[in-house]
Amino acid sequence: MAELVVKTDHIIKNVEKLDAYLKKHDIQWSLVSKVLSGDLSFLKKILREDIIERLHSIGDSRLSSLKTIKKLNPELVTIYIKPPAQGLVKSIVQYADISVNTSYRTIEALSVEAVKQKKIHKIIIFIELGELREGVVRENIVEFYKKVFELPNIEIVGIGSNLGCMYGIEPTYDKLLQLGLFKQLLEQMFDKKIPLISGGSSITLPLISKKLVPKAINHFRIGESAFFGTSPLDNKKFQRLSTDTFRFNANVIELEEKSNVPDGIISDASIGHTSDTDSDQPAFKTYRAILDFGILDVDVDNITAIDENVKFIGTTSDMTVYDIGRNINKQLKQKYMVGKKIIFKPNYMATARLMNSKFIDLKIE
Repeated sequence: MAELVVKTDHIIKNVEKLDAYLKKHDIQWSLVSKVLSGDLSFLKKILREDIIERLHSIGDSRLSSLKTIKKLNPELVTIYIKPPAQGLVKSIVQYADISVNTSYRTIEALSVEAVKQKKIHKIIIFIELGELREGVVRENIVEFYKKVFELPNIEIVGIGSNLGCMYGIEPTYDKLLQLGLFKQLLEQMFDKKIPLISGGSSITLPLISKKLVPKAINHFRIGESAFFGTSPLDNKKFQRLSTDTFRFNANVIELEEKSNVPDGIISDASIGHTSDTDSDQPAFKTYRAILDFGILDVDVDNITAIDENVKFIGTTSDMTVYDIGRNINKQLKQKYMVGKKIIFKPNYMATARLMNSKFIDLKIE
């Protein structure tokens, strides 16, 4: 099978460098482990004691992952980083020390469950700042906070926001400043400190050195930069982080010289996806490699062949075709053959999907 290779040493070094950088700016942070898909062997490698002690907490949007993390280390602080479904409140209180919330009805249910479990459940209230995903509407936040503040066994430990995840709204200084102003307003009105202002993520990291992150923002949630070394703000390498963290190796299962255009009547029956082709182009032969992965495993738009001469042709549920041209290397020898691998660099979304595919081997170095 095709395999996803994980270079854990590079990821651990990224975590260490990020921690040093954020601590220098008095910022706590949570490592967002979504991309790991709760894989126990991966988590064991990453969540070493010397790494855990650097972090405020581990965040994930999958309850099954938080269960695995708690089994691995019950003392590790966990955050459920999306608003919980009401049907999950029992498990949320059991496995998440903190949860992100935007619905009063859900927080009420968490309160009832926390009383049953004799726990204090901590929450971070997210505020809508323009991304139009999760978040309490700004004009309602005072009344919302007041009602939540009165619920038993619920402790509000922070306010925050999510930017850049759906529409790509940038976390500008003015956007982040609003969180600081809400902190001041709520603390003055209710005479209660709000410890965490969670306004930062991987997309916000480049703004720190530009002094575009207000001092009130003291908590970041970071996944992509730790695991891939990049920031989605510009999709470039951040600081001295390693971008050589994941590799996707696919096996060549067929290699033949074939025409560059299909032969016959093309119907609407195809379930595959192909690259754009010019129907008027002249026919010629080129070497085509069939690889052992498909749409079920990964979106081909999210992987990049290390060999720039390898060009995508088409993909189906379980096989993908690439044009490899003349198939000759610089030494004028055959470059690829059946049984060899073609290597790709996967991005965040590709890796997350590959981690969830039961048809892809996982190799943890």
